[in-house]
Amino acid sequence: MSDYGQFCPVAKATELLGEKWMLLILRELLLGTHRYNEFQRALSRISPSLLIKRLKQLESAGIIVRKAQQGRKGHEYFLTPAGKELAPIVEHLATWGMRWAQGQLDEDELDVEFLMWDIQRRLQTDMLPDGETILCFIFNDLTTFKNWWLVVRNDEVDLCTENPGKDVDLYITTTLRNLVEIWKGDIEIKQALRKELIKTQGNKQLAKTMPDWLGICLYADIRPGDPAMMKIAVDD
Repeated sequence: MSDYGQFCPVAKATELLGEKWMLLILRELLLGTHRYNEFQRALSRISPSLLIKRLKQLESAGIIVRKAQQGRKGHEYFLTPAGKELAPIVEHLATWGMRWAQGQLDEDELDVEFLMWDIQRRLQTDMLPDGETILCFIFNDLTTFKNWWLVVRNDEVDLCTENPGKDVDLYITTTLRNLVEIWKGDIEIKQALRKELIKTQGNKQLAKTMPDWLGICLYADIRPGDPAMMKIAVDD
């Protein structure tokens, strides 16, 4: 039975895409997430049962296909051509959200797991030295998930919450809010370093080049819109 009782294509699309978590799952698929455990890391607050339900809904709607992983247990999820057509919608939502829906972040919105997952996949590995590089992020305002390690081997980046037992090349100490604001582009990395909103210890060259290799939001260059523009009617 239809949720809205309308044949309008907007209503029909919203019946599926308007479900809670659905657009964020699509965001992850568009960013290259394919495995169930990767979805869990990027969307740490979704329950396993709801994640499975949403993936099944997307598969049933022909937006994704599920494929067995080669040489290992489990499945991977990939967008179909119909699913890839949603890319501009998600991109426009992200742009609009950065421009008009930011405001002051509440504490419960500061998701360290999503932040570190996105920094991992956005890390500019070509700007790091050849061979292995170990980075350790320390959030001095957290008690759980306080320490995170990035183990970089050429183009591969592993994200760890347990000490991998390797010598760290650079320690990066900050607060969760400060790094979120850097990730969003609200604070430039050089400014954060200068004001000691983020502190480094270790390889000086790595610290110096941090603005080049630290992975920040794809939409960090989109600045907030003028609030006055939200009170003006626009006639067609």
